[in-house]
Amino acid sequence: MTEQILLNNARIFDGKKMLDKNLSVLIENSEIKQVAGHAEFEGFTGSQYDLTGQTLMPGLVDCHVHLCYTASGDPRADGDKMGASQFTLTALKNAQETLHGGVTAVRDCGGRDYMEFGVRDAINRGEFDGPSIYASGKIICMTGGHGHIHGRVADGVEEVRKAVREQILQGCDLVKIMATGGVMTPGVNPEDAHYNAEEMASGVHEAHRFHKRTASHAQGTEGILNAVNAGIDSIEHGIFLTQQCIDLMLEAGTYIVPTFAALFNILDNADNSDGSKIPEFIIEKCIRIGETHKQSIKDFYTAGGKIAMGTDAGTPHNKHGKNADELRLMHANGISAIDCLRMSTFNGIDLMGLDKHGMIDKGYAADILVVQGDPSKDIEMVANTDNHVLVIKAGKIIKNKF
Repeated sequence: MTEQILLNNARIFDGKKMLDKNLSVLIENSEIKQVAGHAEFEGFTGSQYDLTGQTLMPGLVDCHVHLCYTASGDPRADGDKMGASQFTLTALKNAQETLHGGVTAVRDCGGRDYMEFGVRDAINRGEFDGPSIYASGKIICMTGGHGHIHGRVADGVEEVRKAVREQILQGCDLVKIMATGGVMTPGVNPEDAHYNAEEMASGVHEAHRFHKRTASHAQGTEGILNAVNAGIDSIEHGIFLTQQCIDLMLEAGTYIVPTFAALFNILDNADNSDGSKIPEFIIEKCIRIGETHKQSIKDFYTAGGKIAMGTDAGTPHNKHGKNADELRLMHANGISAIDCLRMSTFNGIDLMGLDKHGMIDKGYAADILVVQGDPSKDIEMVANTDNHVLVIKAGKIIKNKF
């Protein structure tokens, strides 16, 4: 049975730009069937909505989440108390809250023993509502490296290659390799390179050989350079960029996924006043790197680098379903509103490699967010979920404030 929805007279951000005039969008089943002036649909008698004064855009894309993480003050401590069923249900709940927050596609950049894969597959089969999920499986890290407590520890070129093959065997959509230390692992420094150039090159090459995209947790300068020289598809966080890093990334077309929300939500809750205590070593590192992170992303943006939105949702106080907050933080760091929209829609899909998504155009997936006003002039229209009017996933209305 054909199901149609007509969205009338909307201001449209198509994923790349604001269109010149208001148009109507016809959804048929899970796809966009037509984008045209309202007169083209005269006589339509199906379900329809008048979007006068509102903006229709692609659903948001979050290129860095952790669906198994609880977003408490200490998600790792939570995980130590959780069994397989709790992880799976947590991942499903978080995925559904993410979708209700206007995000229709995510990359899960590190889960727990592949339990998020079952959630991904059930959503893809249509058994549950949720965003499109690309999942990396276990992060790959060195002995004692960032994430080693729950990651796939691998040392040396051959072992890294084997670790990549294991993620592919389990059914990963992308491969994530830890190039540096990080904030949430005790006893490691974000500035330090972990894998050397040869180990990074081995992992990235093996993933690409089997048609998997790659992401690298890379915060310190040397580790960023190792990852970019290896051919990584995206740098996650990118805190200590130098001009050399920026120049190499521009030449290679490497994306950065900034994850401002991870830093902001830790620093904004550093007093632990709500009783959900963040470990002190995490707060100390965030204070140390905060201003450098903001300046690095500002420099990369000014140079014309490719940026995709990502939040690190699931880390302390960084809640699933509040992913859109990242647009406010990006804008506050000097990124124009229209570029924030592009980075959180088309760019994210481009980085993921998700075909026929991320644009408002005929034949594309009907993954749509409708917001009040004009987000190209006021980022709060999209950053604040109170201003979200409709969320549509694969042609199905998920959130409706009419």
